[in-house]
Amino acid sequence: MTTGYRLIAATGIHKGDREYQQDQVAVLTHPRVAGCLLAVLADGMGGRSGGRKASDQVMLTARQLFERYSPDTDDAPSMLRQIAQEAHIVIRLTAISAEQEPHSTIALFLINPGADSHWLHAGDSRIYHFSSGRMVKRTFDHSYVQALVDRGEITEEEAQSHPQSNILMGCLGTEDEPSVSLDYISKVRSGDVLMSCSDGLWHYFTPEEMAYVLDSLTPREASEFLIEKARARAKGAGDNISLAIVRIEDF
Repeated sequence: MTTGYRLIAATGIHKGDREYQQDQVAVLTHPRVAGCLLAVLADGMGGRSGGRKASDQVMLTARQLFERYSPDTDDAPSMLRQIAQEAHIVIRLTAISAEQEPHSTIALFLINPGADSHWLHAGDSRIYHFSSGRMVKRTFDHSYVQALVDRGEITEEEAQSHPQSNILMGCLGTEDEPSVSLDYISKVRSGDVLMSCSDGLWHYFTPEEMAYVLDSLTPREASEFLIEKARARAKGAGDNISLAIVRIEDF
């Protein structure tokens, strides 16, 4: 990071009301470059073995390629694409030994020492950018319900409770090449917060609620509060929950 900034990060994960945990999340610091960070989140699908194998492969691939990444010379979007592509191929190979067809979402955000940030996602795990207590932007899901919203057939509010909200139009491990979307922030600033989370979390909050919590609490406190509140709002029917929060602060 440029002089005068520091990164404060936290992750959270909870099994929810499911039998087993298929989400995976981590915030990785670069082994050689201070101020370079990669947040990785994967929501696996496909039974006890399939979903966990899929999210494991996302994490493993991300760790390996991020360790080789050089912020000064390598292209960040290309590195993120390579993580998604290689994880997709390996997940396809693990389908041979899995009890169900393994798939996984992916949500990656990279912060470089120059304070630019690059995002990649596939599926319905989201990345949010908050600044000055409000949401600046977020990713848009590769899902059937998001397609309905995009076509103007339902509202964002109706999408939150749509019965087919779990149908994905793109994720890793499918027979087709995965749909991935990339985004970019030219400069994250002091007080900005980036958060990635699985649908087991974002489903229960408005952007305004998230913004208030992340502006009021530390990343660790916010992680614990959001999980606790999502568990309460799920009323015994909650999915796996995972999230990664990174706040940029002045020294």
